[in-house]
Amino acid sequence: MPEEPSEPARALTVATPHGPVAGLSASVVVPGIIADAGEHATRRFLEFFAVTIRNRNTRTAYLHAAGRFFAWCERHHLGELADIEPLHVAAYVEGLGKDFEKPTVKQHLAAIRMLLDWLVAGGALATNPAHAVRGPKHVVKRGKTPVLTTEQAGALIESIDTTTLIGLRDRALIAVMTFALARVGAVVAMRVEDYFANGKRWWVRLHEKGGKRHEMPAHHKLEAFLDAYIEAAEIGDEGKSPLFRSAARRTGKLTATAMNRIDAYRMIQRRAAQAGMEVHIGCHTFRATGITAYLENGGTLEKAQAMAAHESPRTTKLYDRTGDEITLDEVERIVI
Repeated sequence: MPEEPSEPARALTVATPHGPVAGLSASVVVPGIIADAGEHATRRFLEFFAVTIRNRNTRTAYLHAAGRFFAWCERHHLGELADIEPLHVAAYVEGLGKDFEKPTVKQHLAAIRMLLDWLVAGGALATNPAHAVRGPKHVVKRGKTPVLTTEQAGALIESIDTTTLIGLRDRALIAVMTFALARVGAVVAMRVEDYFANGKRWWVRLHEKGGKRHEMPAHHKLEAFLDAYIEAAEIGDEGKSPLFRSAARRTGKLTATAMNRIDAYRMIQRRAAQAGMEVHIGCHTFRATGITAYLENGGTLEKAQAMAAHESPRTTKLYDRTGDEITLDEVERIVI
């Protein structure tokens, strides 16, 4: 990936007099071109990220995209917001395509367009120069996330040393992603109370993107793995505390701090290496593997969509690899 440009020389760090803006850190680097447009433009810039974007990861990505774009404007001597024209935005997007994949380019353009729309709506800018700029066409019918076979997934889980507390934790975390079709962000955010009894069964509660609360009955293997982990960790009575906790260096003990997504990713890489896996996998692999296994065993796309808490069945379909074997069989018919 190319080296990121430095912040423009006239960038200004703005701290609000009453502390941090809701959802933002105590100080935010405001691009010089925005700061030079006046206090109103600066406030609209801050409000866009604090008011309109609730997801922290999206906010971070959009801040990065905006900073990169305005740094480009600075380098090309566009000193004022009003100087930015559609041709400039189009040239910037064209340049992005040389360094990044199409989905990243589309995300950057969406961030720029939304931010400039917000400035226009607030009277800080007359028109949106990004409004008519088209991004690259990108149609995806099959996701890139690596999917494990049931045998591979089972072998990985079985390879984990569960004589240790860390091993029990790792097995349980992987099981939630696999059997509850859960995003890693929702899993590491779970509290102990998010694994709860409902009638005769145990359930998991996941706090998904957009503030959605999603509840799923626990698969019998997931229930066994979570029970073993919670009992060994002695956290069953600590309902408000993190369920999956970071390790205290190499002591084999857990801290009171929740794991984050980077912790989970590193754990996955370590466990995959220990299992001798050749395919490169990530946290999302287990969500995709769970969806594929469900569909292979006669599950429906509609139910998979509901279980994965996807907004659209098209998103769920990206994870469906049930047709891979059929496709390979057909290709092998080409006998030369």
